[in-house]
Amino acid sequence: MVLADKEYSSRAIREHPRKRGIRAAIPIPADQRGHRLRRSSEGGRPPAFDRNAYKQRNTVERCINKLKQWRGIAARYGKTAAIYLAGLHLAGIFIWSAR
Repeated sequence: MVLADKEYSSRAIREHPRKRGIRAAIPIPADQRGHRLRRSSEGGRPPAFDRNAYKQRNTVERCINKLKQWRGIAARYGKTAAIYLAGLHLAGIFIWSAR
């Protein structure tokens, strides 16, 4: 499933995952909704939107932002994948234990 902000709600962006059989939860901006409604039946059916899945996106985004506060992770000082992954694990342990 693809979760994205309102600014990524264009028809082309929605079409890309749809062709590959991937569901997307992207809210519709008010101006696009109004434009579709003004066109009445020619405006088409509104795209599906899973509100609960979109709410969970906020949790993941906050976690990523907390991890980015660690300079080594944000600047990608660990040149190998193993060192970078170890840094992610350490940061995750510290963040989890601070709760």
